[in-house]
Amino acid sequence: MKSLFFRTISVTFFLASFSGAALVDDHIHGGDSHLPRPVVVEYSDVESLASGNDDVRLWCESWRFAGEANNLGPWTTVPVECVSYVKTYMTGKRYAFDLEMVSREASRFARSIQMRTDGMDAWVFDIDETLLSNLPYYAEHKYGLEIFNHGLFDKWVEKAVAPPIESSLKLYEEILGYGFKVFLLTGRSEAHRSITVDNLNRAGFRDWERLILRSLDDRKKSATIYKSEKRDELVGEGYRLHGNSGDQWSDLVGSSTSNRSFKLPNSMYYIP
Repeated sequence: MKSLFFRTISVTFFLASFSGAALVDDHIHGGDSHLPRPVVVEYSDVESLASGNDDVRLWCESWRFAGEANNLGPWTTVPVECVSYVKTYMTGKRYAFDLEMVSREASRFARSIQMRTDGMDAWVFDIDETLLSNLPYYAEHKYGLEIFNHGLFDKWVEKAVAPPIESSLKLYEEILGYGFKVFLLTGRSEAHRSITVDNLNRAGFRDWERLILRSLDDRKKSATIYKSEKRDELVGEGYRLHGNSGDQWSDLVGSSTSNRSFKLPNSMYYIP
């Protein structure tokens, strides 16, 4: 099977540094990225890739692993040959188990913190694909195969019906119970504040210290820069950032990083 696979599929690698190489555009929220451009894989016979082909499945598993490890760099859409794989992953037990593993390790770390009595021990949570799931939206948009559409996604956000990620809700409640101040740091716009609050409350989230959204001044900043600046402000106020949970590397890297960061899986999109 392996020899047939490689006879029927022509794979060409273009390093991003080569002149004239095909480059992947920044993903949904735009902005320049400090991360290296990825290697681009082109297939000359995509239709020959049957979803049941073991080589395709293994390649897509490697693609997902590379994305979670931040080895791909910026990417725009899920590879067309991996859409079925991503759908199966995101809607199946593997995704649920991976989420549970992240939450369990985060809770274990939180329990180990020697809390002070000044109320300045803090934890930062992203919202989308960290606390709230947008899977119902992405199910209608081919699980990341389509180019992100701001207008359509905003209409989904404005419904305020995104369900909670259950393992994250459990972790969130534990973090509050341990005595941490919780900060919600999201790429959503300030215009969606009331809608976001409504959705969070419906999903069972409560008692956060502060909900931080993008202002007009933040609109053109990359997520990495925007979130770093907001964490800088929290540190400047005296907060000790022990933990940070997010589904994107741009939620976790940059300046004023927490003592430990916890990356939730997300194979549907990338935000620099």
